[in-house]
Amino acid sequence: MTGAAIQVRDLCKTFGGGRSFFGKAKHEIRAVKAVSLDVARGETLAVVGESGSGKSTLARMLVGLEEPTSGSMLIAGRDAAALRRSGPRAFGKTIQYVFQDPVASLNPRKTIQEILETPLKLLCGYEAPRRRARMQELLHAVQMPEDTLLRYPHEFSGGQAQRIAIARALATEAEIIVLDEPVSALDVSIQAQVLLLLRDLKQRFGLSYLFISHDLAVVEAISDRVAVMYFGEVVETAPAARLFTDPEHAYTRQLVASAPRIRKE
Repeated sequence: MTGAAIQVRDLCKTFGGGRSFFGKAKHEIRAVKAVSLDVARGETLAVVGESGSGKSTLARMLVGLEEPTSGSMLIAGRDAAALRRSGPRAFGKTIQYVFQDPVASLNPRKTIQEILETPLKLLCGYEAPRRRARMQELLHAVQMPEDTLLRYPHEFSGGQAQRIAIARALATEAEIIVLDEPVSALDVSIQAQVLLLLRDLKQRFGLSYLFISHDLAVVEAISDRVAVMYFGEVVETAPAARLFTDPEHAYTRQLVASAPRIRKE
């Protein structure tokens, strides 16, 4: 696969500013400051940084949960704002989001069948027989049993719930997935299983990932390239192998020096 899945240029997000009801100036917070980055098709770009660095705000702008203050975003070669205006089907079939808290991201009042059927019906337009077959395929892909469909989100562990959330993202047939701290709420042993699953799914379905994390050990295990954010700015971008052996920016060197190391299999 060639070309860019995501292209971001001079993206900014400012919160606050203006004046309060009493005329007092509000403090302006620049969460993201002129960020530019690319995610190639078939690539995993990890965006790493401490809490408050702006990485999750960046992710939320990419999937339309936050509006940028300025700058541009191209998703699969199309302007992100124009893609959203074209309707939820076009946008949802292009890019999907996997949340940090898997259980909270699933509607507790719906069965897993109802959760997975929604994108298959509304975004893909599948009739009932095809939906059933596709749900079975998705559960197999994320290594969950078929009786999962009849159960509710609270009946699953965090790792199982995240597998279901990933299946929901795959149900749309989107090839670009933004993963916002997808394993940070899981035990270390479960983290490794989910990371291996994500790597397998990427190869199997030709996916492109933007992977948000504060954990460099996780980032080293999953990423092709890494973008380091510090106070709203990208201070370094490099192939993962080089960044972990020869970081250039002082902040990156500090992160790498303090992080535990794990290796890709």
